Amino acid sequence: MSFFVVTQWNQGRVASVLIIEEVLMSTNKRATKKPSSTKFKIKVSKNGPYVVSGGVPLRVNRVVLDAKGIPYQWKQGEKFSVEEPYELCRCGKSKTMPFCDGTHEHIEFDGAETASRKPFLSQAKVLKGPDLTLTDLPKLCVHAGFCDRAGGIWNLTQYSDTPEARRIAIEEAANCPSGRLLVWDKDGNPIEPELEPSIELVEDPSRDVSGPFWVRGGIPIESADGATYEIRNRVTLCRCGKSKNKPFCDGLHIKK
Repeated sequence: MSFFVVTQWNQGRVASVLIIEEVLMSTNKRATKKPSSTKFKIKVSKNGPYVVSGGVPLRVNRVVLDAKGIPYQWKQGEKFSVEEPYELCRCGKSKTMPFCDGTHEHIEFDGAETASRKPFLSQAKVLKGPDLTLTDLPKLCVHAGFCDRAGGIWNLTQYSDTPEARRIAIEEAANCPSGRLLVWDKDGNPIEPELEPSIELVEDPSRDVSGPFWVRGGIPIESADGATYEIRNRVTLCRCGKSKNKPFCDGLHIKK
């Protein structure tokens, strides 16, 4: 996996990350990604599907475990042929998954959006390590499990002056599909994977569960009322219909 230190999202540089409040105030704009393309968009319809325009690629992405049974990498799977535009199921009951078949109309699906419109960094917790700073917004967690390897990203951040701990912490944050976890270098720049715009269907064979829609590469997501959520490199949208943080996933698909 290749990475780049993001500097193009803001022309200025942060002088210091020694004070947590300074990190939040100085880097807030740079947690937002510029739209990947003017043609790509996901529209959340009222109590209905996600309407995807621009021909966004759609494919499966599976969680792969290491020898200890801990998630450590992704494996891309089959790619879907899509129309323009196409509709993705949001209620979790479609018989033509992942596409909408109109079932939401018959089950009186309540798709009311409850997610905050505030920027990520205005809500995130901050953990300062010697070489990395970790920002963490727990309510975005989808329980993919990539943050648990090698003692966990929180512990690794505390020892980020060690090359191996730093490397694994960066990998774990990058593999977090929801963008709950984001690491920053000592100059206050976010370290993000290079992701081409796509929508990935998260599948976890070890748990026998289907996870959220993983929206990658800065695709704008427009709410039913016409507002655009903060554009980010990585977010996850609910596809089981159970989330209490709609339209985003909150991990409730794990709970049977």
